[in-house]
Amino acid sequence: MSSENAEPTLRVMSLHALAYCERLFYLEEVEEIRVADEAVWAGRQLHAELDEPGDVVEMTLELAALGIRGRVDALRRRSGELYPVEHKRGRARRGAGGEPAAWESDAVQAAAYAMLLEEHAGRPVVEARIRYHRDNVTVRLRITEAERAAVVRTAARARELARSPDRPRVTEDERKCVRCSLAPVCLPEESRFAEAEALSLPAPDRGAPGVLAPRGATAASRAAAEALPSPVRLYPPDTERRSLHVVSHGARVGRSSDAFEVTEREGDCTRIGAREVSDIVVHGHAQITTQALRLCAAEEIAVHFVGAGGAHLGVFSGGSSGVQRRIRQFRGLTDDAFTIGLARRLVMAKIEMQLRHVLRASRKDDALRAGIEEPIEILRGSLRRAARAVDRPSLMGQEGSAARGYFSALAALVHPDAGDALRPRGRSRRPPEDRFNALLSFGYTLLYRDVLSAILRVGLEPGFGVLHQPRSAAFPLALDLTELFRVPVVDMAVLGAVNRRTFDAERDFAITGRQVWLSDVGRRALIEVYERRKHEEYRHDVLGFSLSYARMMELEARLLEKEWSGEPGLFARFRIR
Repeated sequence: MSSENAEPTLRVMSLHALAYCERLFYLEEVEEIRVADEAVWAGRQLHAELDEPGDVVEMTLELAALGIRGRVDALRRRSGELYPVEHKRGRARRGAGGEPAAWESDAVQAAAYAMLLEEHAGRPVVEARIRYHRDNVTVRLRITEAERAAVVRTAARARELARSPDRPRVTEDERKCVRCSLAPVCLPEESRFAEAEALSLPAPDRGAPGVLAPRGATAASRAAAEALPSPVRLYPPDTERRSLHVVSHGARVGRSSDAFEVTEREGDCTRIGAREVSDIVVHGHAQITTQALRLCAAEEIAVHFVGAGGAHLGVFSGGSSGVQRRIRQFRGLTDDAFTIGLARRLVMAKIEMQLRHVLRASRKDDALRAGIEEPIEILRGSLRRAARAVDRPSLMGQEGSAARGYFSALAALVHPDAGDALRPRGRSRRPPEDRFNALLSFGYTLLYRDVLSAILRVGLEPGFGVLHQPRSAAFPLALDLTELFRVPVVDMAVLGAVNRRTFDAERDFAITGRQVWLSDVGRRALIEVYERRKHEEYRHDVLGFSLSYARMMELEARLLEKEWSGEPGLFARFRIR
């Protein structure tokens, strides 16, 4: 539009999205979240193959008066009259008598194209046609004043929503969510489940904002909540892409068209398509070219830099996140009671999973269980006191107390056949003073990197957390979410690998004074253990479906984002059994 202060023009496709679902419009057009699933790619292929005789295919038009723009699939002229043709992969709506008709969202889109064509041609356009390819029918849509008014109303509503930082509610028509490409972002069924669960609890049991209500509820209300049906599974079980680790000293990541080329110092070269990569981890003195970084920016692939000692040095992340998500996050962080409630959930989740891990690992050995009874009681006491904590210092105190008990028990869980060299002596971090702690520290770096990538994908600001405060180069929100996954993704994987004698005390480690390092061989071995664990699927005990830990990291980031978006209740609820 001509004025610098005028609002940007709306895509006609955005009007189609709004007529279908206001939340879909908001996610795509306002927050700029777009996911190309199989159906979206098939639709693009259909439009790419359109080439009918007599058609003018794909003309971009704009209507300044209404502030809309769009690219028409095809234009036709019959008997001197122009009309647009819109192509759809699906089926037509069927009227009362079974005759084909246009869906409401398709009618708004086609009418908008007709109005654009009028502006361009300078003559009335009285008809548009919609071709439904699934049932091979064409619907003729008369462009009446009612159709024009629907376009004007939809455009006005679109501008109203675009001015608000608040995301619209999930649609009441659940059928619309089943095939929506944005279901893994929107999480509609999870939102409905959380709302139904909250309504199933009596008012006194719901607790203050940010408090996990069902755990403080009465037995009757807990039973009512547990009786709720699990949400319909719309969230993918695992990520299709995988992390690319570049570990070799002197290796270089370059670009070849739409793929990455990893060249080793010896000259060996491996080619990996960009759509196969979730993120790139550049270890030690490996390198990445600016051309490869540009491809990462275009494909929204995060690049993490990890030092030779295993510390996370920084991240490059292309793309831009919708400011609305961060506005809601900052607004939510101003509510201290709500924020402490979220922090309490994190600490309780971590301590409870530490306790369950220790109980699970010792359940078949009475002598072992008796030997670690004191740490178990420390964990139980810390969990009870964390549930009553009302500020961050108290929560951090209970988290620290639980950690001391947990790591003293963890040493007893290492099998004698693994050898004393791999048995931890408490927890030491900077520097790790034994081999087990060296494994944990590097594993936590890998986990932190994955959690940070998930936070950036979701569009939250990692510099502001609910539990950790800014004290170092690490992002507080990434440290917060890392707490949920330390036990199931790193601790259990490392303990299992040590007890299976995966690591060799001499080959996989190097000792410099008090510092214990992972050798190149040890680092590669742990990366393999971690990545395999990350893609193992686990049943979420609240939502009722299984998904990989890699997917669960992104799910928890999205559930946290929902806490600030008016759809609370499911964040930090999963537990190991």
